Amino acid sequence: MSHANTSYVCLPCRASYKRRYEPHHERVPHRPVCPRCAGALIHVGSAFAAPRRRDTAAWRTLAVLLHAGIRFHKSCCGGPGYRPRTLREVKERMVYAEATGEPFAHALVRAELPR
Repeated sequence: MSHANTSYVCLPCRASYKRRYEPHHERVPHRPVCPRCAGALIHVGSAFAAPRRRDTAAWRTLAVLLHAGIRFHKSCCGGPGYRPRTLREVKERMVYAEATGEPFAHALVRAELPR
């Protein structure tokens, strides 16, 4: 059974690439590299849609999500679920996480915040 392509991103270049997914094994420490800067690519999942390269705010939002461990994998019911699209939504969820003690990664994927 062959594996489908999945998305990888390079945050410094603000570029997205589709590649075949190869899980990293201990004996084979191969990580895909960016063809533009030779930096390591981040596996983001097959349900990822990249923002335009000039949209710096969207790439900053994406960087926060990726550094928090949020990825864009398909679920059994379709897409990856809710992901914040603006820095304002990220800040709202950050404030909520600090106020309630909920882990930041969990607050980021909440579709709606309790009022």
